[in-house]
Amino acid sequence: MALYKTLTVNASTKVLIWKIEETIDELKSGITLTNNSALRLNAMKSEIHQKGFLSIRHLLKEINLTDADLQYDEFGKPHLDKGRFISITHSFGFTAIIFSYDAVVGIDIEKQRDKILRIAHKFTPIEEYNTIANVEAKISKLTIVWGAKESLYKIYGKKKLLFLHHIYIDDFKFADGKTIGAIRFNGLETTYTIQFLEFEGFTCVFAY
Repeated sequence: MALYKTLTVNASTKVLIWKIEETIDELKSGITLTNNSALRLNAMKSEIHQKGFLSIRHLLKEINLTDADLQYDEFGKPHLDKGRFISITHSFGFTAIIFSYDAVVGIDIEKQRDKILRIAHKFTPIEEYNTIANVEAKISKLTIVWGAKESLYKIYGKKKLLFLHHIYIDDFKFADGKTIGAIRFNGLETTYTIQFLEFEGFTCVFAY
């Protein structure tokens, strides 16, 4: 089984990344699904989505959790009991979770694609990136910003936030591997630490 990377963020928080290299049958082995999850899996028409769903359950197993420990609210946000927190992401051949014993968390994996240049104006003030002459560097930075905003959106967990108007990411240097993000909504501001890493043409961003 393909546990790709484990990151210890702090004493109570971990990130686990899975590289999907198995068949459906291999991924079904060694895990138990609830009836609801089995129905969800069978309703998925895409093999990529099925593999992502199953590999997440293997990541849960890595931290001594099962599919039955995962509950979803009306907004589709996953929850755990006993004061524990989790966030989940899937992109093509990778899945990941961030798990914490004491703080809300969010995570996102994105494939680095030039498509982000066309949609960037929808989620960030694009003029801030016009000084980046190298196209690959611009794609990389915009992908990190999108992943950071997606991670904060997952932390908030409801559908009212607008990436462009309610979620803000401080500027950063690639070498730092981290920055600060903020949710500003309904007169309140909450800040979070953002960390990021790149691998095999993908970007993983997580917030806590």
